[in-house]
Amino acid sequence: MLPRHRLALPVIVVAQWCGTSLWFSINGVANTLTTQVGLSEATLGQLTIAVQLGFILGTLFIATTGLSDRFRASRVFLFSSLLGAACNLAMVAVIEQPVLALIFRWLTGFCLAGIYPLGMKLVIGWTPRHTGAALAWLVGMLTLGTAMPHLVRGLTLALPWAWTLALTSLLAVAGGVAVRWLGDGPHLPSSSSRVSLAEGLSAWKDRNFRGAAGGYFGHCWELYAFWLLVPLLVSREITRLELGTGWIAWLSFTVIALGMPGSIIAGYFSRRYGSRRMASLALATSGCLCLVYPLLGNLSPWLLLALLGLWGFSVVADSAQFSALASAAAPRERVGATLAVMNAIGFACTLPGIWLGSQLWTSIELSVSWLLLPGPILGLWAMRGLRRQSAGHDAASS
Repeated sequence: MLPRHRLALPVIVVAQWCGTSLWFSINGVANTLTTQVGLSEATLGQLTIAVQLGFILGTLFIATTGLSDRFRASRVFLFSSLLGAACNLAMVAVIEQPVLALIFRWLTGFCLAGIYPLGMKLVIGWTPRHTGAALAWLVGMLTLGTAMPHLVRGLTLALPWAWTLALTSLLAVAGGVAVRWLGDGPHLPSSSSRVSLAEGLSAWKDRNFRGAAGGYFGHCWELYAFWLLVPLLVSREITRLELGTGWIAWLSFTVIALGMPGSIIAGYFSRRYGSRRMASLALATSGCLCLVYPLLGNLSPWLLLALLGLWGFSVVADSAQFSALASAAAPRERVGATLAVMNAIGFACTLPGIWLGSQLWTSIELSVSWLLLPGPILGLWAMRGLRRQSAGHDAASS
């Protein structure tokens, strides 16, 4: 059997994939819930926002209390996976009770704060010499985990929708158990017991940090709103093609999952061209698609599905690069606090796009993508102050 240090990265990234499948589990069965339970697009948006709010507050709670420093990261990961799986599965019973449904989705998001960020810490503890490349894989696995409920639904179309939630919960449990078996790495860096939010905001004095953070905030405005809209956009083209509704799950998975190779490829080329260039290219590409997609709505459905694939590929490719730029600009002694605060603000920026997209889809359909456009525009505008970066800058993670 291979020694643990050789298995560490595969175990962590697969566990990350399994754990983050909780994130969009309800979105994976949205089409079924619309027809069988009467769930509206607006309600779907509210449930998605609840997850985001839970993640934001969970991230700040873990950071400010020093929870991940008082307990082993692998134990926090396991506990978060188990509790998140239970909250996710509880949605089967409470889906028709709006208040309880919102509470359990909020709790799921809170638990995800013990999965995604803790996965980064575990990677640093096991692979200190290859942290940049390894963390780029984590971003890819977050994307694949987001797409996973659509794949699970595609595989279980003949079964009740509750099976999708049950299987994603089972995946999260498996991921938590695997990380607990692996344990914390021998190179885990020491850190203070808690984070000061004031320290986290101190990096804003640096022009490069402001540019990287501003680009990241614009990226966040677009990213999760796009992932929310993917099943709706795919469903429109499937209807035009007169294909079976089963294709919605498969194609939604494909569109979102394309972000995984997008993230990894961007990380690879950032070593040659620099993170600034790769982040700008990815953000500009997705921004252009926000602009032109509604204008092409009457063209071939196959063309629009191909454009959705390109959009899915590019929309998350800049994520790791922004955090690489922010990490390089942040004060070394406060990089943890700085990134924790930046991520919390970034996820707060996801809320307007998600709310607008879910509320207005029924009335304006494809034109809703124009509501995502401010993100790339403001992100690129914020990046104008970034100084040129030498090639070879490795990617970190968001």
